[in-house]
Amino acid sequence: MGQDPPVRMSDLAVWEGTFDPQVIDEAFKSYNLTIATTVFAVGKYTRFLRDFLLSAEKHFMVGMNVQYYVFTDLPGDVPGSMTLGVGRRLKIVKVPKFGRWQEISLRRMELIQTAIEEYIHQEAHYIFCLDVDMRFHGRVGPEAVGKLVAAIHPWFYWYPRNQFPYERRNVSTAYIPLDQGDFYYQANVFGGAMEDIHRLTKTCREHLECLPLSRASVCPCPVDKSVGVEALWQEESHLNWYLLRNKPTKLLSPEYVWDDLRGSGAKEIQLVRFSSVIKDNAEVRENI
Repeated sequence: MGQDPPVRMSDLAVWEGTFDPQVIDEAFKSYNLTIATTVFAVGKYTRFLRDFLLSAEKHFMVGMNVQYYVFTDLPGDVPGSMTLGVGRRLKIVKVPKFGRWQEISLRRMELIQTAIEEYIHQEAHYIFCLDVDMRFHGRVGPEAVGKLVAAIHPWFYWYPRNQFPYERRNVSTAYIPLDQGDFYYQANVFGGAMEDIHRLTKTCREHLECLPLSRASVCPCPVDKSVGVEALWQEESHLNWYLLRNKPTKLLSPEYVWDDLRGSGAKEIQLVRFSSVIKDNAEVRENI
């Protein structure tokens, strides 16, 4: 079971050549949608924000209304001189300084859930949750919009499922057995309709805060940190657990979540649209 061959990505995901940009743009124009976009720029990660926003203004949902929500502990470091396009706005959301870089990951689901409940649901129709240490290089438009959107990890898209870096300890609420799983999704990019992402973030937050009573149930009690379990890849592990049980309605190819460390040698990647920038993790991550 664990050695099954990979599913052909071209049959399932959004790739260059699988859609007509003009047709897609025309179809969405009449809806006058607003796309909420959350990004966390905490600590030294504020240095990536300007390039993220400049590239987003060139390539991300161009011609659509976009509301950026910048979650940061350093509001003064948010670029104040940028000119955004028509129908595009930026809102700063103050968050506390976190003791460990992992805490940013662990708290992200909770903070997005709360923001959706308090104001984002009134201000946008769809939401994308993106990482700040990334840059847009090509079109990411309404072809990426759906009820529940996930992106295939650029390092694991040809791996058999038993080699996916899922959480394999059954004491964790993010546990996935070796013989289960469709794809390994990267948490750098996920999104969808407001109700669907609220449900996703709420479920992941509850799992991050709780220990399971058994493999088949979720404990409602707060985690005792003295015996708690931190999933292998924090919220990404819980995201993969959720998406195994709630299949994405829109699957994005690795074009939409590339890693610059991989270079541009992959023959199946015709166009890198959005990618993680090369950086010194030890330098930008505080208290590693």
